Amino acid sequence: MERQTQLIGQASPFLDAVERASRAAPLRRPVLVIGERGTGKELIAERLHHLSTRWQEPLVTMNCAALPETLIETELFGHEAGAFTGAARARAGRFEEADRGTLFLDELGTLSMAAQERLLRVIEYGEVTRIGASRPLRVDVRIVAATNEDLPRMANAGRFRPDLLDRLSFEVITLPPLRAREEDIGVLADHFGRRMAAELGWDTWPGFADMVAAALDAHPWPGNVRELRNVVERAVYRWDDPTRPIGAVQFDPFDSPWKPIGTDVVKEPVTTAHAIPAAPAPATDLDGVTDLRAAVDSHERAIIDHHLARHRFNQRQTAKALGLSYDQLRHALRRHGLIDRT
Repeated sequence: MERQTQLIGQASPFLDAVERASRAAPLRRPVLVIGERGTGKELIAERLHHLSTRWQEPLVTMNCAALPETLIETELFGHEAGAFTGAARARAGRFEEADRGTLFLDELGTLSMAAQERLLRVIEYGEVTRIGASRPLRVDVRIVAATNEDLPRMANAGRFRPDLLDRLSFEVITLPPLRAREEDIGVLADHFGRRMAAELGWDTWPGFADMVAAALDAHPWPGNVRELRNVVERAVYRWDDPTRPIGAVQFDPFDSPWKPIGTDVVKEPVTTAHAIPAAPAPATDLDGVTDLRAAVDSHERAIIDHHLARHRFNQRQTAKALGLSYDQLRHALRRHGLIDRT
């Protein structure tokens, strides 16, 4: 069955990660895939499997965060009949299902310490013991694991086994977030837009209006490629005239004048193609201002410093977010002594 999402992009950090996955694919060794949500970790796992010698064998996926802790070991290792209340018959675990193939463990950082210990033994000895069994079973499984957690930091804090981390980190592929792939935003948006237009039965693809394209470029994309796909597909299906370029986009699907507001929720400003978010209000005591220029400079420096940190010190994204050209931002950075921060 054809995947609904593909590895698409031309940014150097992204291509480097794909190339590293391609080189690691033929090996039997474990691979860790690190990245924020929506960056394509499962797609990299599929690439590792399909470019390996195991491509005709099973690719079994398990989301470690989707199961309660009491069921994870049963899912991974299986159980014998009568091993616990409700175990009416024996059941193979994911390791047995993936024998001779690949097991993809998503959200690895959520595994309990007990499950980590048993996982370590499987990796070391190539044997899995079902819960309630007295004899182990031999398995030949290539492990690919993914997480958005900082595993070395978790290991230092005692929340992840360092020896398991050593076993799994033969190769570590870190996927760049979409904000670090500026040239890919337009490429991906066009791909998702064309696909949605075809699904809707449009005869042609009208593309995006300039203001929408600019809004897509300027958005920080905290949800990465998955968020971009949702935003683009929503914009296309809501557009009523397929002969004109897409002229409206909504980044927050929950934004509504009738949106319920809880007592503990602070409403965030919403960025759309029709509205530019206002600059934060000055925190200065206005009655105490005696030097207007110094107060304005201080506030401007604070705004730039805030947006630099928000965009991980990516100057081009910061310039877009503030409505400045790259040269204007560089001039402001020099004027406020912020060059060293980037």
